Amino acid sequence: MLRSLLSVALLIGSISVASAHCQVPCGIYGDQMRFEQMLEDEHTISKAQLEVNKMTQSEFDAQSINQAGRWVITKEEHASRIQETIASYFMAQRIKMDDPSYGKKLMAAHAVMVAAMKAKQSADPATAKALEDTILDFYRAYEGKEPTFEHSH
Repeated sequence: MLRSLLSVALLIGSISVASAHCQVPCGIYGDQMRFEQMLEDEHTISKAQLEVNKMTQSEFDAQSINQAGRWVITKEEHASRIQETIASYFMAQRIKMDDPSYGKKLMAAHAVMVAAMKAKQSADPATAKALEDTILDFYRAYEGKEPTFEHSH
């Protein structure tokens, strides 16, 4: 019984770590994919903020309160995913301390985490735009070139 509970706890614990990347020295990385995912998460945050703002312009009933709550939860989940990607993927694995651009990359990564936190706390669409800008700035610091992503505001 105790062994089963321990196995389940270890499995659950490993699932949350695996979401950003496995953190074993596999050498398989998808930096571009991570940036694209963070931008997709940001667009979801932006959409959620717009929907919440639209809902607060009309009268509330049980259904609209339910739907607004779901949009807020979605916004927070996607902001947390961005923070998790920065922490568990980029900061823990990809940004190396011996890199000459270490400080620049670290500051840009930190800016993304702070912007994601602010987007969580706010329904102001400007916070989503600021988050997108920090993701693109982080890309510039990390890759050393201008981003060429197709989807932006």
